[in-house]
Amino acid sequence: MSQKPLQIDVISLFPEFTASIAEQGVVGRAIQQGKAKLNVINPRQFSTLSHQRVDDRPYGGGPGMVMQFEPLQAAIKQARGQSNDAKVIYLSPQGQSLRQEAVRRLAKESHLILLCGRYEGIDERLIEAEVDEEWSIGDYVISGGELAAMVMIDAMVRTLPGALGGEQSAEQDSFEDGLLDCPHYTRPESVAGREVPSELLSGDHKKIARWRLQQALVRTYLRRPELLDGRELTDEERQLLEEFLAASE
Repeated sequence: MSQKPLQIDVISLFPEFTASIAEQGVVGRAIQQGKAKLNVINPRQFSTLSHQRVDDRPYGGGPGMVMQFEPLQAAIKQARGQSNDAKVIYLSPQGQSLRQEAVRRLAKESHLILLCGRYEGIDERLIEAEVDEEWSIGDYVISGGELAAMVMIDAMVRTLPGALGGEQSAEQDSFEDGLLDCPHYTRPESVAGREVPSELLSGDHKKIARWRLQQALVRTYLRRPELLDGRELTDEERQLLEEFLAASE
């Protein structure tokens, strides 16, 4: 039985920009193959104000504008359609930090509605009434949720079965097993005075797998040590990491 495609609706003031992610790359191929569907809704079409305005000044004063409740709620209602299981995601710098385990979980949903904020954000009452989860792609501020939504879409789609053309491609990505990815090399064997590690040229699959695991552990330890906090290392992983630390002394 073929898997039902992941339905993604994006609510954005810049629909053409957001929809462009469907035109190429992994996401484009997955949509062509029926693994995912993407629809973008502009909340301006639900505005009753002049020039289809969807924002207004914040109560209490202060700089910037705030996106209004009614047009956004109407856009969410249209995105839901007859679906009773749609999950509404708000892309916001105040949300939880997006991690690979969350990406995998969200990709298993049948219908996602991604809400892209702009200006100073959206009316808090809409978040209370409609939003199921709030996610951030990093501790920095960008002009709107569109880029964050595109990042999330790409991350989710590449986890769908067959989206990368080979299951091992996704399995070997960074963060899939809680570690950063190991280094990769291609031809030629020698370039600019630098050589491919001998383990990768050995033809010994067990030796190659061991080398890759150690490199992933070492990279994680050196670059993102917090990823190892609370991670239960296997005996082999502990040994490989200890070998590296001993050799570094």
